[in-house]
Amino acid sequence: MIIGHDKQVSTLLASARGARCHHAWLLAGAQGAGKASIAHAVALRLLAEAAGPAPAGDGVSVDPMHPIAKLVHAGAHADYIWIERAVRDKSVQARAISVDQIRALGPKFALAPAHSPRRIVVIDAVDDLEKAAANALLKILEEPPAQTLFFLISHAPGRLLATIRSRCRILHFQPLSDDQVRAILRDHHPGMEPHTLEFLVRAARGVPGRALSIAELDLGAVDAAFAEIARSGDPDNGKRCVLATQFAAKSAQARYEALLRRAPVFLAETACAQKGRALARTLAAYEQVSQLAASARVHNLDPQSAVFEIGSIIAGLAN
Repeated sequence: MIIGHDKQVSTLLASARGARCHHAWLLAGAQGAGKASIAHAVALRLLAEAAGPAPAGDGVSVDPMHPIAKLVHAGAHADYIWIERAVRDKSVQARAISVDQIRALGPKFALAPAHSPRRIVVIDAVDDLEKAAANALLKILEEPPAQTLFFLISHAPGRLLATIRSRCRILHFQPLSDDQVRAILRDHHPGMEPHTLEFLVRAARGVPGRALSIAELDLGAVDAAFAEIARSGDPDNGKRCVLATQFAAKSAQARYEALLRRAPVFLAETACAQKGRALARTLAAYEQVSQLAASARVHNLDPQSAVFEIGSIIAGLAN
């Protein structure tokens, strides 16, 4: 079920159905805003319309029993191409989308679409392209294959090659309302306790994916640990050690990556309620944690050590 972003959905559908459909859209907004969900829903609807029978209604809904929906859900639709960072051995995701992944599109484009006149390519996220891959994509966008529509998902469009941006129409995704985030959380977690639901709505700040990641990876417990460390200063390092140990195993990789995204947000939220010296200390901690989190991702720092160091920065707020 798609909740929110009605204007963006209407814009994409109207363009694709029009006589002069633009070949590439840059879906821009905060990570977790719903861009990938919208891209998938719109792609499914357009592919179903193109192949027939036309789905009922004017929105993006498609009956799961529709033959195209069955192919898409099974990952077997030849004209629906979803590109993201590859998953390596032991379920570890690659750091970037490789040039080979983009070049692999060439042979597919040499063939006509299999199920209808339309083909759709989604790249989630285009920010993850390595340099050679970005250049390879640029060449494709300069001479786009016929009947092919690109949805390029971007969390930071300003960092992309200007030449890629110039070949796309940009569609911005703004934060959703609290009521919309609440409805999305209830849809995903119908039995959620009211106090947990409201905590997640506040943490989301209009970005439902942020709330869902906190719920699914139990980052609420991490927030509670951060808050206690900030309050007490953790003088014996005990709370930091307990927290860091939770991220030592490789199986905690997804939760660790979520923590790296969450820690700066926790400090930003904390700063919103402060003034004077406390505000200055928290903003300084925010800068330190943001830099550390970025370095941890780029240089593949030991998760246990990185989490302990983040905890140490937060502990400094109690001084």
